[in-house]
Amino acid sequence: MKVIVKRIFDIIFSLIALLVFWPFILISWLILMVDTNSNGLFFQKRVGQYGKLFTIYKLKTMHHETGNVSKVGFFFRRYKLDELPQFLNVLKGDMSIVGPRPDVEGYYDTLEGEARKILELKPGITSEASIKYYNEEEILEKQKNALSYNDTVIFPDKVKMNLEYYYHQNLLLDIKIIIKTLFKG
Repeated sequence: MKVIVKRIFDIIFSLIALLVFWPFILISWLILMVDTNSNGLFFQKRVGQYGKLFTIYKLKTMHHETGNVSKVGFFFRRYKLDELPQFLNVLKGDMSIVGPRPDVEGYYDTLEGEARKILELKPGITSEASIKYYNEEEILEKQKNALSYNDTVIFPDKVKMNLEYYYHQNLLLDIKIIIKTLFKG
């Protein structure tokens, strides 16, 4: 029953978010088309529930030719506005509003033992871990070896936090996480 309630909540929340934000998403898409000299959209395979791959939708923030984050793209990334199209992923059923952030192959899909329980969850737009590491890019930029720091410090902490969510998930907790996401700063 919990799964049905969560899915209904996800659908209603996503529909409302898309109805409210569609003009902003459309205008942003057009701006980013020009700014990145591309189609303005970013598609990438991510690890989803049960380790199955799905295509995540985002607004493109990197310039097509240089591969660098554009000035406008930097703004979108800083405020996570490039992630608004993920409400479509939620409607499709690939994602949930709250759950572990979907990662590229080589991380969640390689978990072992109890930590693999995280793969039973649908990936989410937000989570306690994404709130804690909202500035992950900045944290990694300060490290001598960003990949090593991610693999030995950040990712294990995210796994711990997401496993905690796995064991305690409920609608009230989801609402609390959404509110924390909206008011983090």
